[in-house]
Amino acid sequence: MKNIVVMLSGNGSNLQQLINAVDSGRINGKIVGVISNKADAYGLERAKQAGISSFIFTRKDFESNLAMDIAIANQIDQLKADIIVLAGYMKILTPEFTRRFVGKIVNIHPSLLPKYPGLNTYQRAIEAGDTEHGMTIHFVNEEVDGGAIILQAKVPIYPEDSIEDVMERVMEQEHRCYPLVVKWLCDDRLYLENGRAYLDNQPLPEQGYALD
Repeated sequence: MKNIVVMLSGNGSNLQQLINAVDSGRINGKIVGVISNKADAYGLERAKQAGISSFIFTRKDFESNLAMDIAIANQIDQLKADIIVLAGYMKILTPEFTRRFVGKIVNIHPSLLPKYPGLNTYQRAIEAGDTEHGMTIHFVNEEVDGGAIILQAKVPIYPEDSIEDVMERVMEQEHRCYPLVVKWLCDDRLYLENGRAYLDNQPLPEQGYALD
């Protein structure tokens, strides 16, 4: 059974999906800790309700980003984590952190990468007149939103849509897909090798496993 650490900054809805999947036996793993860089993140309350240990690391308590990331990494090592799941962790990780856990960190991003890395992806897609948007789950490397893609899911954008409409569709796919990817990791079906994602010993396409 794999040990999972979840890192978040906000509501923690993807954390809740992972908790539900572990509790139901769909994921053969244990969430051993939740780490947040925001003391008021509701995800911490979700962790508390589930009986999961939580840890808060705020930037003001450290002299540098690197010092903060080293402290977080040491905590992750103490928890004996096999998998680190970024679930709305809104802080860029230092290269030193990502190198320390190569192949162990996954992230979820609300766009069809490499399109729209960074913030405000929904607004950017709507303003560009796109007819589809989506979400990407990927391994984390030193480049922001640039690691090997594991899985993508698309959603439509209709002319009358608000940002909230698109966000709701994307969130539905996130809640559906993130537990699946974490399950693959826990079952040793998914791994990173030479910068490429593999599933069942087969290299995934550049755009990952596609779910329409």
